[in-house]
Amino acid sequence: MFAEKLDFYRTLTAQAQALIADETDLIANMANLSALLFNEMPDLNWSGFYILRQGELVLGPFQGKPACVRIPVGKGVCGTAVATGEIQLVKDVHEFPGHIACDAASNSEIVLPVRLRDEIIAVLDIDSPSLARFDDADQQGLAALVAVFEDRLEQTL
Repeated sequence: MFAEKLDFYRTLTAQAQALIADETDLIANMANLSALLFNEMPDLNWSGFYILRQGELVLGPFQGKPACVRIPVGKGVCGTAVATGEIQLVKDVHEFPGHIACDAASNSEIVLPVRLRDEIIAVLDIDSPSLARFDDADQQGLAALVAVFEDRLEQTL
């Protein structure tokens, strides 16, 4: 199962790379990556970006139900990802201290920091209605996809 998931993410990362290869606009690339993830990954109810602006996370391109517009750094799963600089893989959001419930249907979440020149500029946030939807293979696969996005950012910004 782990190897199968990694194969899935290799294909997904190649698709992401092809989507953003010729585009220089940050928002356009975030929008396409959000749509790709939402449509290709099973069992999701939200996929998108929050952009770090003036010390807080502001809603960026996403797929899913309307979401919280602003999240303070250090608050919720997204804010914790920024504060720690680490991927947050949460198997049960109801057990995460300070979880911000934008969609009551969400039960698990993974948030990955996005960096430009070693500074966090955004996070990729993915939610699922299933408990323990995300595992180490998802974390590795999504980290590789984010690395492709970060490389594109380095070339364009």
